[in-house]
Amino acid sequence: MQEEPIYWLFILAIPIACMSWTVTHEEVFREPREYCVKRSQEDKKLLKRKFFYLLTCEYCFSHYVTLFMLFITGYQLYLTDWRGYLIAGFSLVWIANIYMSLYNIIRIDLKKEKIITKKEELAIEEKKKETIIS
Repeated sequence: MQEEPIYWLFILAIPIACMSWTVTHEEVFREPREYCVKRSQEDKKLLKRKFFYLLTCEYCFSHYVTLFMLFITGYQLYLTDWRGYLIAGFSLVWIANIYMSLYNIIRIDLKKEKIITKKEELAIEEKKKETIIS
């Protein structure tokens, strides 16, 4: 058994989630992502469609990022052979996707709050205009 602390699972999942989310959602990668989305929908060959889809889905893409992180860190979970990498890999993907889900929920709540605030500001402005006119 490996003596690697379990807290590394939660720490390594942070950059995995960050990289996966950034590539699959943020503006900086919009053009390549749109190209991949188009190819994933329109390519005639099934394997090409699936390959390009894997580059646009945060869950799928997190597997690639996890493989990269396992390669550069050598992190293993529970066992010190190939099974430790396998356990670590799927565990990291799972934790990273929990992080991304939580981040998405927070973003939705923030957007909702901004919309509500904007609506309230517009209503106040309308009342001011009506008061001035009256």
